[in-house]
Parts: sequence; structure tokens; C-alpha cells
Amino acid sequence: MSIHRLALAASLTAILAIGCGHPARNGKKPANNPQDPTTESNYTMDRKISFDAIENARELGGLRTADGRTIRRGLLLRSGNLSRATDDDVERLRRSYRLTDVVDFRFPAEAEKDPDRQIPGVRYTHLSTLPQRLIDGFSQGRMEEQPSNTQFVEILIQYAGDPHAQELARQLYPAIITDPRSQEYYGRFLRTVLEAEGGVLWHCSQGKDRAGLASAFVLAALGADRETIVADFDLSNESYATAISLLSRKVQDMGGNEEALKFIGAMVGVSRENFERALDLIDAQYGSLSAYLAGPLGFGPADQQRLREKYLL
Repeated sequence: MSIHRLALAASLTAILAIGCGHPARNGKKPANNPQDPTTESNYTMDRKISFDAIENARELGGLRTADGRTIRRGLLLRSGNLSRATDDDVERLRRSYRLTDVVDFRFPAEAEKDPDRQIPGVRYTHLSTLPQRLIDGFSQGRMEEQPSNTQFVEILIQYAGDPHAQELARQLYPAIITDPRSQEYYGRFLRTVLEAEGGVLWHCSQGKDRAGLASAFVLAALGADRETIVADFDLSNESYATAISLLSRKVQDMGGNEEALKFIGAMVGVSRENFERALDLIDAQYGSLSAYLAGPLGFGPADQQRLREKYLL
């Protein structure tokens, strides 16, 4: 890998790992946020969960599958990391969601920098689903001291107009879904969801890319259609809308073109376009998402049926 590409890989992996200083959520938690999400009275169209200090949190419960069934509430959660979770956040996860399992998709350096808040009685599983070559690039190319949030913003703006950086951002999801170790670990994740005795929460750093792919695989295994899967993935852009808007304006002011703005959207939020291309790649190489789960992820039709029996109403 050239020095330029090594620096790019290191910088982009660092952004994925640590983020770029997303503005804190404004305002207080909504007064109607469910305290017991499993009761009929709390069935709402809004699946977002407003915690004190856990970003980009939502549940899959309430979504409908292609055959018209509904995913059970209060059991399948996705979010950003739990390093800053407050005592109230922990109590809600234990009582309202009966959390028994947390799956962390971050690589070791990420988890060591911002370790998850430990919740008594919860089993933690670490499954680093970022391809090793990207992790190695980060390890070889990073600075001695961890860059500040301001420096990450500068890195994003610096690389926004770089065609090589734009291409690396476009290739992130294909790199993950075709990597053998990532496939193995996502398969393990699905089995953890299948065998969980209570609520399951999965996350990466910001809860958008690696956690987003995990959610897509769960939804596919439960029988959701592509439109539902893509819509849930895209919802992370609402969580980070303020940061996307601020950085996009900076890039525009510097003369950034449409591709530069797409890069900002993909790195700070998620790229719906890149995700749909990844789904197309799965269809082209494996036939369907269900076949991809059964093939490289090792989560076959019988497993998928058991998952539906467990989590669908």
C-alpha cells in the first residue's frame, strides 16, 4: 500500500472508529419515551430510543416483515458505543429492555480507548468486523497521540475532495461483506441473537456502519423486505444530521463538489447509495440476502426460521 493510501486508510478508519465530534443531542428526552416497550400501549411508529449518553439508539421492534408479521418490541436494539452510558441509561437497559447480551463490533484499539460501561448480568461479545487490512492500516499510519475532534474535522475536510478517499469510502461496505473473518463474525452475531435469553444490543463506535450491516442481516433473517432494511440503515442520518449539515457547509464554502459532499455524508452519517450497492453486490454474488446469510455467514434456513419464531408476532 502506498504512503498516500496508507495515510488515507489510517485516517478514514480513525474517523469510523472514533468519530468526528458529533454535536451533543439538544434538548431533553421526550416525555413519552417508553419505559416498558413491551406493553401494547407503547407500540409507536417511532423506534428511536433517547438515552442520556448513548448515541444513535433505536430498536427493530415494531417493524413489519414481508409476510405482514411484526418484530417483537424491546428485544433487538442497536446503538453507538456504551462508554458514556449513565446510571439511568444502564437502569433502563436492565429494566425496560431486560438486556442480557451486548455485541461490540469495534476493533481492539477502539474498545480499549472507549470501553463499554459494564452492566451487571450482561454478557459481552467482541466481534471485530472491520477487515484486518484496514485495522492494520490504522495501526501503522496513526499518530503517536490520538487526534482531537478538531483534527478529525480537518481530516474530513482535507480528504473530502480526494478521489482516492472517495473511492475508499465507497468500498467500505463491499470490503466488509466480502471479508471472510467479517462474515464469520457476523454469523456468530446472528447466533448470539438467536440464543439470547433477553434483550440484545449491538453497536460499533457510532452505531451506523458495522452495526447497520448487522441490523440489515437480522432484518433479512427475520424476513423484512429490502425497502425496510434500507430505511432502517438510512435512519442513522437523522441522528447525525446536525454534524452532516455543518461539515457539508464547510466543504461547500471551500468549493467542494457533489462527490465531496457525498464523502462527508458517508463518513459522518451513512451513504444509502453505497449501502444499496453493497446489497446489489450480495445479490449478484450470492443470489439474495437470505442466501448470503446461509452461505458465508453460516446461518441457514432452519436458523432463520427459529429466529422468526422467537422474535416475530
